[in-house]
Amino acid sequence: MTNAYDKIYLEKARTALGRMLDFAVHDLNYSLEKFYGLFLTSGAADRFGRGDFTLIVGKSGVELAYDVLERSGINRKRIKPNYPVDRSTEYWTGWALAYYQWETGLSFEEINTYIPIQRVSALYFPFHEMDIRQFCDQMNELYRTAKPDTNLKLRRQRVKLTQKELADASGVPIRTIQQYEQRQKDINKAQAKYLVMLARILCCDMEDLLEKVI
Repeated sequence: MTNAYDKIYLEKARTALGRMLDFAVHDLNYSLEKFYGLFLTSGAADRFGRGDFTLIVGKSGVELAYDVLERSGINRKRIKPNYPVDRSTEYWTGWALAYYQWETGLSFEEINTYIPIQRVSALYFPFHEMDIRQFCDQMNELYRTAKPDTNLKLRRQRVKLTQKELADASGVPIRTIQQYEQRQKDINKAQAKYLVMLARILCCDMEDLLEKVI
């Protein structure tokens, strides 16, 4: 599994995302879903998830919240943040989610497609008292349940090809394609030539066919 960015930025990223959500909800009075939606659509989530150090290191969580608003065309008067003694549910949500995104390399948008932010927040009890690995295991289970199909199958269906048509066009044996789609074989361990051949026909990058959550 390839992490989203260098681990040296991870703790700062977790703090920044947690503080951003806490500030947006408790100081700016946004709902968690509303502000997180702005985070996703503003472009900040994509840059953050790729490890853009100007965001995850160069800005505090409060500054990041205002950056999201500005990128969304929303002007808000700057206010002095309140720093709670105890970490809020929203803080933990951002803090834990940043770790999961870093570990899996999934984009925040894809995570939210299958595990909406309110579902992540609902994991506060009991996972805020557990090791982060247990949270990640639960997130992986939720992701697999919500997304049972492999990336290969989804890409094939997107271009409206049958398994046989994909096999004929790519040169990859149909049985091999079936095994990848049924998870009988791990496509992450596929021969490079197979990935190249499949990606060429499916008009995507080889990495788009790999499974980040096994």
